[in-house]
Amino acid sequence: MKREEKNLQSRQKIIESALKEFSSQGYGLSSINTICNEGNISKGVLYHYFSDKDEVYLTCVKECFDELVDYLRSHGIPDDAGLETQLEAYFDARLSFFQNRPQYQNLFSEALMSPPKQLAEAICEIRADFDALNIDILNSILEQVELRPGMTKTAVIDLFRQYQEFINMKYRAMEKTGIDIAAREESCKQAVDVLLYGVIARGEAKE
Repeated sequence: MKREEKNLQSRQKIIESALKEFSSQGYGLSSINTICNEGNISKGVLYHYFSDKDEVYLTCVKECFDELVDYLRSHGIPDDAGLETQLEAYFDARLSFFQNRPQYQNLFSEALMSPPKQLAEAICEIRADFDALNIDILNSILEQVELRPGMTKTAVIDLFRQYQEFINMKYRAMEKTGIDIAAREESCKQAVDVLLYGVIARGEAKE
């Protein structure tokens, strides 16, 4: 086996053990000792590839967001479908990703809603492509509709960001008891639906 292949395998072994630890314990309760013990990895090998716990954590977070973005792009929303079908397909793809990759669920939630303070800026950079993808999809949807007088795409996107923060705050309080990723995704989908269509049923008002 070539040295480069061996290095990649050793590094990936560390990441896989770290993903299990961070996913089950979160950043705060996780330790390098457990990552090494559970993965049958020596500390010397771990520190050969990573400088500290922070770097290991950020590497896991980056892998999560990179794979999520790649998955969503490859399972893109159908261009020939109606808006509601497009939204349904997008959020179904998000949920499918986490159902098929449960090791990322808690890591994603923590990084999105309550990242370690000293890593918040770095995580913000890591998730930039994911945030941009959400905005691109929303922009694509907005280009297909006529907005109400006085409403702009910029205003809608700003409201979308506010909705996201509200949902994050709601689920942030549930972290200790465990976040239901399916419920969170449903909340996100409902927020976008309300943002686009409002809450009043179409048709005549009640008498």
